[in-house]
Amino acid sequence: MQTPASPQYRVLLQKEQLVFSSAHFITFAGDICECLHGHNYGVKAEVEGPLDENRYVVDFIAFRDTLAGVVKQLDHHMLIATKHPLITVEEIHQEGGDEVLVRFRNKRWIFPAEDCKLLPIGNTTAEEIASWIANEVHQVMKPKVGPSLSWLEVGVDENNGQWGYCRIPW
Repeated sequence: MQTPASPQYRVLLQKEQLVFSSAHFITFAGDICECLHGHNYGVKAEVEGPLDENRYVVDFIAFRDTLAGVVKQLDHHMLIATKHPLITVEEIHQEGGDEVLVRFRNKRWIFPAEDCKLLPIGNTTAEEIASWIANEVHQVMKPKVGPSLSWLEVGVDENNGQWGYCRIPW
């Protein structure tokens, strides 16, 4: 006789304060690079797993605060992909203030270092930003929550209805 699988439950966070405003550029079709521009991004996140001893999947407050803390790291920054094969990123330390020099083919930008968020991703697309957020949340939450969850999914909305998602195993 086969035993039925344990039910799985999901928790979704989608709140007004899970937003950030950032500048970026993406590359596509091999050697095309967009002009710098910005978005008011929205973020939501979902986890799946069994109910714990408290009868919830995960503590909403801990999940919300962790996600909000990660999202806040991106707010009002220039997002720069450091793993793109054609983008070079150089951190310049100088007496007048640290800077970040970014190059893509014949384009060159210099930003104040404090205004940049260097992300270990290949492109600053919504999907890759979602992946970075998911991995940061996972790194902070897993030691607190343990291994019981099945997955974590993060969505990033870069333009009022244009969502990129990343789901990672827990």
